Amino acid sequence: MHARLIAVGERMPAWVAEGFAEYRKRLSHDLPLELVELKPGARGKGRDDARAIHDEGVEMLAALPRDAHVVALDGHGKTWSSEELAAQLGGWRMAGRDLAFLIGGPDGHAPDVLARADQRWSLGPLTLPHMLVRLVLAEQLYRAVTILAGHPYHRG
Repeated sequence: MHARLIAVGERMPAWVAEGFAEYRKRLSHDLPLELVELKPGARGKGRDDARAIHDEGVEMLAALPRDAHVVALDGHGKTWSSEELAAQLGGWRMAGRDLAFLIGGPDGHAPDVLARADQRWSLGPLTLPHMLVRLVLAEQLYRAVTILAGHPYHRG
């Protein structure tokens, strides 16, 4: 099983890129994680934000692996504890499909993206910078893998 993180936004700050790279390396044997960065839609004065969201959605759907189980990170999604995420990961493994995690742009996901998602996951009620969400997601996936393996990383 492989995982793909598809995220709107480019050029992570160095400290986020380093942290993400560390967890990606740790995951490389148990859950290889690929990052696909999408250019944000044009926003600003005289621009149509709805068009930007739509364009991001088209690009995101095009980047999905064939037959993947899709999890959209969404503030209105379900929150999972680390143990619950590990249980989800165990179920996803049993299903035998690749995974795709989606992080939308500054205005969230296009309706078509949310319609395609098999699940919606919320990291909680806090508003987090989209770049930081990448790092939190990678760390939580690593934590879930270690929980399933009985590794002492998780002490919750």
